Amino acid sequence: MKKKLVVLSGAGVSAESGINTFRDAGGLWEGHDVMEVASPEGFRKNPALVLDFYNQRRRQLFQVQPNKAHTIIAELESDFDVTVITQNVDDLHERAGSTNVLHLHGELLKARSVNSYESFNWKEDINLGDLHTDGHQLRPHIVWFGEAVPAIAEAIEIVEEADYVIVIGTSLQVYPAAGLMDYAKPNVPIFYIDPNPATIPYLTNPVEVIGKVGSEGMEIVRERLLDLK
Repeated sequence: MKKKLVVLSGAGVSAESGINTFRDAGGLWEGHDVMEVASPEGFRKNPALVLDFYNQRRRQLFQVQPNKAHTIIAELESDFDVTVITQNVDDLHERAGSTNVLHLHGELLKARSVNSYESFNWKEDINLGDLHTDGHQLRPHIVWFGEAVPAIAEAIEIVEEADYVIVIGTSLQVYPAAGLMDYAKPNVPIFYIDPNPATIPYLTNPVEVIGKVGSEGMEIVRERLLDLK
């Protein structure tokens, strides 16, 4: 039986592939206040702006590639039972080869009706006036600030069963995702990779903080894990 490895990934993992994170610019995301483009209120106020914002993000996905951090995480499936729980809405983990990915905050390459949470694959732009078969406007399948995170219960159960946890590329500021590591069993080692790591003084777990970008940090953690295996 392979040991269970859970990877909690945030925007910093994709930053090395050229996908910007909004928290790098004081709450601005591509020049927008994040609440203008990532909240239900912003969508109600200016749906065309929000749709265009995500259309640009979706188009960008076709111009970028997974980086070494994504690849190493995928390669660890050879030695561990790996589940990636990601806050990212891109598909770079999957494209790198990870086979078990849970997206907490939705996926850019999916769409849904404003009247339903049921999503479907979507690679094109979504424009104002594009309707679901139910007659309602289409929207990106993204969990915006202030909306429920339906996948959080499943994520908690996965972390509770982990033998090892990697936390990578996250500011640990966005909840409930930031609290997931709290559900690891007390003896489970946690590896926290981030060039500007947050302070996590409350955990009783053995925590190794690695102040590196994702690709460099994953090289180190891979060796640690293989030694522990």
